[in-house]
Amino acid sequence: MEDNIGSDDGSIKEQDRLLPIANVGRIMKQILPANAKISKEAKETMQECVSEFISFVTSEASEKCRKERRKTVNGDDICWAMETLGFDNYAGPSRRYLHRYRDLEGDKANQDRR
Repeated sequence: MEDNIGSDDGSIKEQDRLLPIANVGRIMKQILPANAKISKEAKETMQECVSEFISFVTSEASEKCRKERRKTVNGDDICWAMETLGFDNYAGPSRRYLHRYRDLEGDKANQDRR
């Protein structure tokens, strides 16, 4: 039996809603000591949490875009949504990452023109 969310006509498969558990496990493992183990239950719990977090923040950003009659959610919208939802500890570093990313992309575009 497949786990589906929503109605028959608009259902989302559980595997499409969640980040791959192997990726979640690898990210978790990076912060732990080399000899540490992570239970399947811990990976699945984290998988559910991070997937829900992404959906929650993206939904808030999407609502902002809808009100502004825009179709594309951008990095600034995601940072705004995190701040609005009270995730200031994540919004600041994300905004710094976004600025660095844009700087690097700008540098890359300038090099490609040469």
